[in-house]
Amino acid sequence: MGRFTVDGAVLHYDDLGPADGAVVVLVHGHPFNRTLWRPQAQALAAAGHRVLTPDLRGYGESEVTEGSVLLARFADDVAALLDHVGAGRAVVGGVSMGGQIAMEFHLRHPDRTRALVLSDTSAPAETDEGKSLRNALADRLLAEGMGGYADEVIDKMLAAYNVTALPDVADRVLAMMRATDPRGAAAALRGRAERPDYRESLAAARVPALVVVGADDVYTPVAAAESIASLVPDATLVVVDGAGHLPGAEQPERFNAALLGFLRDHCPTP
Repeated sequence: MGRFTVDGAVLHYDDLGPADGAVVVLVHGHPFNRTLWRPQAQALAAAGHRVLTPDLRGYGESEVTEGSVLLARFADDVAALLDHVGAGRAVVGGVSMGGQIAMEFHLRHPDRTRALVLSDTSAPAETDEGKSLRNALADRLLAEGMGGYADEVIDKMLAAYNVTALPDVADRVLAMMRATDPRGAAAALRGRAERPDYRESLAAARVPALVVVGADDVYTPVAAAESIASLVPDATLVVVDGAGHLPGAEQPERFNAALLGFLRDHCPTP
C-alpha cells in the first residue's frame, strides 16, 4: 500500500504488478473502496500490467474532504496519483461513480488517457430530480450513518438473486458500504449531483473504450451501456450475465476475461 498527499488530503492506494507494465487505474464506485477491484487487480498484475487502485478521498483509508467533492477533484486526484508513481498515460477505468470519474479524467486529461473502461455507469448530466435525491441522501447519511442505507440497496448493488446465491460477495459489499465514512459519502454525493454531461467528450474520444454492464443492473441498465458504446468511436460492449451493478465482484472471471481480452487487443504490455 502507498500513500500521497494532494489538495490537503492523504490518499491511499495499492500498486500491483511489474513497475514497467502498462498502467491501469481502476476507480471504485460509491460507497466502496479500492478492495472492490481486488479480483481484477490480481488478474491484471499476473498478466503483466501495473495496476493502481486508489481509495478515493473520503473512502476507504483515504482522508475525508467534507462538504462537496466534485468529480473533477476526484479525476485530478487520479492524475496526481499518476504523477506520484511517475506514470504518464494510463488505461483509466471505473464502475458506477468510478466510471463517471474515468469519463471526467478523459475530459480533463485526454492526453493521459490511453483507454477507458466504463462499467455500469451513465454519461448524461444529473437531472434536477437526481440532484435533489442525491442531496437528500447526503443529508440522511450524515444524520443516520451508512447501515440502514447499505441494507436497503444491497439487492440493487448486486443482482437480487446474488445476495443469497453469493453470500460471501454480499457480505464483502455490505462491509465496504457500512465502513464508509458518511462525511466522505455525503461529499461525493453532493459533488456528483453537479456532474457535467460526458456525451460530447465521449463522441470525440480518440481512445478505445471497453463498456461493461451486468445483464441485470437496475441502476444503470444495459440500455445505458449501449448508449455509451454507441457514442465512442472505438467501443467494445460486453454484457455480463448473472450480474447486477457490480459485475466485477459478482462474476469476476467473466469480467476479467473481457478486461484482459480488451487490453490484449488495445493496450498490450511492453
